[in-house]
Amino acid sequence: MNKAQPVEILQIEDNPGDVRLTEEALRDVRVLKCISVVEDGVEALAFLHREGRYATAPRPDLILLDLNLPRNTLLSSSRILTFARSCSPSSPFC
Repeated sequence: MNKAQPVEILQIEDNPGDVRLTEEALRDVRVLKCISVVEDGVEALAFLHREGRYATAPRPDLILLDLNLPRNTLLSSSRILTFARSCSPSSPFC
């Protein structure tokens, strides 16, 4: 019997309240999911590149990106989207 793989979600969000709201919104979704949270663009790039403490990070199936983050510029947002697209062209972004 095959076990379903969880949907890997990367949430890039610095506000704990927004993280909690996302978790609450996804709680009733009847899909196996694993949510990883990073707080800024620098951490997001390290996660996506699997650097440092994120060396074993899963590849996300879905990325939720807050565009108003600390240490996040248009350039780092662009790098996040470009890198993620190159790893998984079908991954949606919100």
